[in-house]
Amino acid sequence: MTANDSLADSQSAKRFRTLFLSDLHLGTRGLQAELLLDFLKHHDADTIYLVGDIVDGWRLKGGWYWPQAHNDVVQKLLRKARKGARVVYVPGNHDEFARDYTGMEFGGVEVADTDIHETADGKKMLVIHGDQFDIVVRHARWLAFLGDWAYEAALFANTWANRVRRLFGVDYWSFSAWAKLKVKNAVNFIGDFEQTLAAEAARRGVDGVVCGHIHHATIRHIEGMLYVNTGDFVESCTAIAEHADGRFEILYWRKTAKEQEAAAEAAAQQPPALPQARAAA
Repeated sequence: MTANDSLADSQSAKRFRTLFLSDLHLGTRGLQAELLLDFLKHHDADTIYLVGDIVDGWRLKGGWYWPQAHNDVVQKLLRKARKGARVVYVPGNHDEFARDYTGMEFGGVEVADTDIHETADGKKMLVIHGDQFDIVVRHARWLAFLGDWAYEAALFANTWANRVRRLFGVDYWSFSAWAKLKVKNAVNFIGDFEQTLAAEAARRGVDGVVCGHIHHATIRHIEGMLYVNTGDFVESCTAIAEHADGRFEILYWRKTAKEQEAAAEAAAQQPPALPQARAAA
């Protein structure tokens, strides 16, 4: 990318007070790298939190996979730090090796085990990946590794299915995300995880929590605590933005900006629907 390209990116980007991204899983085929790069091109912030599982050390141990697009993601994030954004990296379970560097800074990126973020309207939010409160990860790592293998297989099939869908102009759809919300045990796990993180925020005397880990983006109140989950860029292609007034929003990026513009133009060119004729008396 040339300097002129970088300047054009910054001028066209939508700016927020804070952006939260997690579960990119660099080093796996599941990462929607094209969509993530497009997202980073069109969004900027004063502060960017990388809320864990940014690099997938589990997968890289089993075999090296690092295409140029993944390198481009790292370079884009480092470029944002060089241009003045505060970038904070809070490691997760897949990149737990980075926890050995807590308190250090690399290329303008701070590494922190957790952080307390204060919003524009004065709320204090615990920023944490969340794997510390996942019983399977903590007490049955072999089961977590087995589940990760099955999950990777599902994502591989999902990636190819969505390439075909895009060729036919059909929207992105995640089978694994759909399955999570249909399987009772998965729904119960998500509910328990959310409750536990909200309770941890209350224990620490803050107003809420921003986390990742379970690849399920949401913003809701749980027993007086604001619970915010960033989602991921593997299944749902989501991030969390904090606006200048402190308001949080889920950003969905399942299509590139170019695809979104084309879809909007196509919709605008559609003739208005005719009113339905009244049924004969």
